[in-house]
Amino acid sequence: MRQIIRNGQARPAPQLRDPAPSKWSYRIQRLWLTPFFRAILRVGIPAFAVVAAGGVYLSDPTNIQRMQDSIAEFRRSIEARPEFQVNLMSIDGATPVLSEEIRATLALDFPTSSFDLDLEALRLRVEQIRAVESAQLRIRSGGELAVAITERRPVMVWQAREGLWLVDASGERVAPLLARPNLSHLPQIAGDGANEAATEALALIHAARPLGDRLRGLVRMGERRWDVVLTDGIRILLPAEDPVTALDRVLAQNDAQEILERDILRVDLRDPSRTVLQLTPQALSELRQMREVTLSTGENG
Repeated sequence: MRQIIRNGQARPAPQLRDPAPSKWSYRIQRLWLTPFFRAILRVGIPAFAVVAAGGVYLSDPTNIQRMQDSIAEFRRSIEARPEFQVNLMSIDGATPVLSEEIRATLALDFPTSSFDLDLEALRLRVEQIRAVESAQLRIRSGGELAVAITERRPVMVWQAREGLWLVDASGERVAPLLARPNLSHLPQIAGDGANEAATEALALIHAARPLGDRLRGLVRMGERRWDVVLTDGIRILLPAEDPVTALDRVLAQNDAQEILERDILRVDLRDPSRTVLQLTPQALSELRQMREVTLSTGENG
């Protein structure tokens, strides 16, 4: 190696630096090229710093209360906006009497925020009213709470132990008869459990249409079968099984032989194999006299 001579003195030539990285520098460079390590440095550490700062801030109860007050104030400012206010309620599909009952049941104080209305809870409260079969509630534009009602339609009057009730086709009570006296013309049923067999009662009433105004009503006997009661006091005792067919049979016999026009008290159809007639006391007395006359005539002959 040549020596550099300066000022008459020979100096060794400077050594060149090795361009290869050191061992630790090489490891750091390789670590930096790792995606996981770079993600920690770019995302993990800042996120940890933010979480740590938030934890320190929230460790003070005063800061927590201040934050809750700010959130509550922001929510109140949103809920109080005019576009979220409900100012009135409309009821569709209900009679005036039922509409008033619905308003009294809900007892809403308008105006109110739509955020304060639990529509599902209000719907359940409305459907607890006897006369309501189903209800739908929604908030319309313009701040209107719309209540759509499907009202139970009374089809019969049920004479229960506690009084007269209007019932629908499924046997559900709609209202006491005194609440709707103009519906007293509906067909009547009576007896314990009569409303639970409302579907069968309607079928019998439909089959008894040829009787016209003579049909007074149906009486449930022992919660298992029906008696058809006519206005002149005649009772048709129907079987527990297939009562409609039995009623059709006695009506056909009446068309042919006019058995319901005779002096009878009961037409017993409980035995499907025969029809038993119970005569009135006067008719029975006349029948006995006729038999006695027939017997005496036969003895004299």
